[in-house]
Amino acid sequence: MKGFNTMAQEVRGVIAPGKGEPVRVETIVVPDPGPGEAVVQVQACGVCHTDLHYKQGGISDDFPFLLGHEAAGVVESVGEGVTDVAPGDFVILNWRAVCGNCRACLRGRPWYCFNTHNAEQRMTLASTGQELSPALGIGAFADKTLVAAGQCTKVDPGVAPQVAGLLGCGVMAGIGAAINTGGVGRGDSVAVIGCGGVGDAAIAGSRLAGAARIIAVDIDDRKLSTARELGATHTVNSRENDPVEAIRELTGGFGADVVIEAVGRPETYQQAFYARDLAGTVVLVGVPTPEMKLELPLLDVFGRGGALKSSWYGDCLPSRDFPMLIDLHLQGRLPLEKFVTETIELGEVEKAFERMHHGDVLRSVVVL
Repeated sequence: MKGFNTMAQEVRGVIAPGKGEPVRVETIVVPDPGPGEAVVQVQACGVCHTDLHYKQGGISDDFPFLLGHEAAGVVESVGEGVTDVAPGDFVILNWRAVCGNCRACLRGRPWYCFNTHNAEQRMTLASTGQELSPALGIGAFADKTLVAAGQCTKVDPGVAPQVAGLLGCGVMAGIGAAINTGGVGRGDSVAVIGCGGVGDAAIAGSRLAGAARIIAVDIDDRKLSTARELGATHTVNSRENDPVEAIRELTGGFGADVVIEAVGRPETYQQAFYARDLAGTVVLVGVPTPEMKLELPLLDVFGRGGALKSSWYGDCLPSRDFPMLIDLHLQGRLPLEKFVTETIELGEVEKAFERMHHGDVLRSVVVL
């Protein structure tokens, strides 16, 4: 069924006009949903490091960008052929709408879908008609946004939107790195290197999975104390101590069963590699930059056994993982609310980027 709107709408949105330029709130045009599309009234959207990358031109030159992608809201209208969600549904937006018919999907591994898709139509600037590039195919620093219906995952509406939206990106990436990619299980020892939003989520995920020992590693004591609140049993300040030695010491001299690298640098990856037990697992969830190179003795790669994995969006399947994690949160078993440092308005996104840059916040969340 269609929603009630029968024409394009004008709403506010946060635009990154050009490389390194400050973001600004502009009027944007959101078209009616076409086949397979949905218009979502955004209720909350987290400020993620990826949005900052877009603004700095680190992802592509497709300016202007409509920023924001960690979002939750209510479906307002849907286009032809949409059956999974309907107007009025409370949804979390995801940037990997699975296609259902690529080789990964057909082999029953939709979390690896190689052909994820976004809305066909583009939102535009009201003043010039210029097409906008939505961040990660979402663009949710806006009152409303147009997405592919598969990017909407229905969850229990009893959850606060500013908490739910976090699963749209960073928190899901971290929890999934531990549970889905790393396969953390009961009694395991886990080390997490880098305790920003994603690293802290990996700590919360490890705790949820029943890990016995969770070691948080960072250079900032403030971040280490937050990591403890989210489930770390031990902390290591790697400015003051060699993290590899410290992790080994805390695991009977052996190293951790799973080490999650949430920084995305060759130096910290090497630490993760040597801080794991024999036959242990390294999970890279931190995002490296194109020029970075890794050098490891091949004999060590062979001799230590185990697995070296990278985790993309926590290898999540939104339709499976979002409802489950929201239910666990509502049962009091997953403290997602601890990730929300502050709630802000649409016009305060630029300031939030500065606070993020200085490491003052875990997550600023725009509430609409």
